[in-house]
Order: sequence, then structure tokens, then C-alpha cells
Amino acid sequence: MKKILITGSNGLLGQKLVYKLSTNESVNCIATARGENRLVKKEGYIFETLDITNQENVKAVFLKYMPDVIINTAAMTNVDACETEKEACWSMNVTAVAHQVKALEHIKNTTNNYNPHFIHLSTDFIFDGTHGPLDENETPNPLSYYAESKLAAEKIVQASDLDWAIARTVLVFGIVDNMSRSNIVLWVKSNLEQGKIINVVDDQFRTPTLAEDLADGCILIAQKRATGIYNISGKDFYSILELANVIADYYKLDKSLIKPSKSADIKQPAKRPPITGFIIDKAINELGYNPHSFTEGIKLLEDQISQITKSNTQ
Repeated sequence: MKKILITGSNGLLGQKLVYKLSTNESVNCIATARGENRLVKKEGYIFETLDITNQENVKAVFLKYMPDVIINTAAMTNVDACETEKEACWSMNVTAVAHQVKALEHIKNTTNNYNPHFIHLSTDFIFDGTHGPLDENETPNPLSYYAESKLAAEKIVQASDLDWAIARTVLVFGIVDNMSRSNIVLWVKSNLEQGKIINVVDDQFRTPTLAEDLADGCILIAQKRATGIYNISGKDFYSILELANVIADYYKLDKSLIKPSKSADIKQPAKRPPITGFIIDKAINELGYNPHSFTEGIKLLEDQISQITKSNTQ
């Protein structure tokens, strides 16, 4: 039975991975997060508190479980907060990755027949956004501190003597258990339903990624023990303005409330790459990755929201 350890299990991707793996008979899933387990369903996996910024804690937990696969989803992903809280960003996104790599290398070198597979999550933001969609061979050029931290982490992983894979992704959307996080779909929907005018940039382009698809991509990498870099994103390439219009169309909401704007007009501490989006041919051909279309993703979200609403009213 394969032991798969997830870091950041309380996060959006972490939750999706834990739920998918907890129903897989051939996998022993270890969910880890700082603080308590915030997942609603508690069965089918083990939960262990883990602070990945603490070297000793990382080593102790990895030694206890000796996982075959580690999927590192934990990160500080608020791009603007990373710009203003640089120490916290570096600690979470870089130092914590170094701790994990070091611990795994140490255990591997001192234990017979232990060869862990380290899967690390990265981002389209490591690129400068001059063009897109991009393939895995594109040269990174980060524009923000968040992006710098994610690229530094990639370099640590690539320089390790572990079997490693990096899954890069773009604009992830999905629903977490307690509905505490918003996403592009919910943001557009709730504002338009309230009749509010929203300013949406028309000069940023992405391939939005459903959290379930990203989880599937990570699991495929783990199952095939694939190594190297994989682009794991959605397949539809849109401007953010086009995305908002697709969401409005789906819910039959008033598109005249959506006003095009430019990135330069939005005052944000961190710079965003204008054009990214990914070419996912490698993941499709080598892993059998098969993501939903964006509208299929909205439908899946809608089904999940109605399930949550139903269980809350029961």
C-alpha cells in the first residue's frame, strides 16, 4: 500500500487531495497541516499536525510515517500579502521546502530501500507574462516577491537528489468545506446577483484550473512516479474579462454590470504577469491528464454548493 503524505491539507488543493485519496483502497493517506484538522470528513485518512517551517517537526513526522510520496501543497499564496510580509512568505514558501527536502534526503541516505517521491506545487506567476500560453521549457522571470519565492523553491527541489516532480498551475478555483474562501466564480456571481458593478481586467490572460483537476494531476504524477516539470491547469485560455462574461452567461446574470479595466488602474502591492496560461500537452500525453472545461468546472462548483446548502439545512 502506497503511503502518500499531503502538506497543507486544510487548504483548497489539500482538501481535494485528501478526499480523493481517502477513498482509494491502494493508498494510505496522511493529511498534515499547521493547527487542527479543518476537514469536515474525518474518515479514511490519518491526520497529523505539522509545522513545515520547523525543521525538527518535519523530520519527526517524515520519520514516523516514511511516506512513499509527499505532495507539498502548503504555501503562502496571497500575492499581495507576500509583498508586504516578506519574511513570512520566504519562511513558508522557501525555507519550509528546504526543510522537507533536507529531511527526506537524510532519511533516504540513512535508510535502506527508502526512495521518496517529492511532488511540489508551483505557479504560472514565476513568468513575466509577456506572452502565453506557455510550455514547461519557458524561462522564468518573476515579477513579485511571491513569484521569487516560488521560483527559489523550484530550484531547491531541482537541486535535490530526490525523485522529484513540480506541478505548475494557474488560477485555481474550487469550493472548500466551510465555504470560507471566495474564488473568481463566486466573486463574479455574488456581485452580479446583488446588482453591483464590477471592474474586471481585460489585459490579463489565464487558463483557470478547477481544484479537482489539479488534484487529479498530482495523483497521476504520484501513481506514475513521474519526474520533472508538468503544467497542470485548465485547457481554456481566457482574459479575466472573458472569464467574468462566461460566468455571467452561465448564471444568466446582467453582463452590462461588468466593466472592462486595465491592470495599471488596480492598485495592488504586487505585480501580476499579464499573459500566462499553460500548454498542457505534456500532462495529457504522459500522464493521461484530462481536465474539465471552464463551464464544466462551474457546473461542478454549483453541484457542490447545493450539496453543502442541503446538508446545512438538514
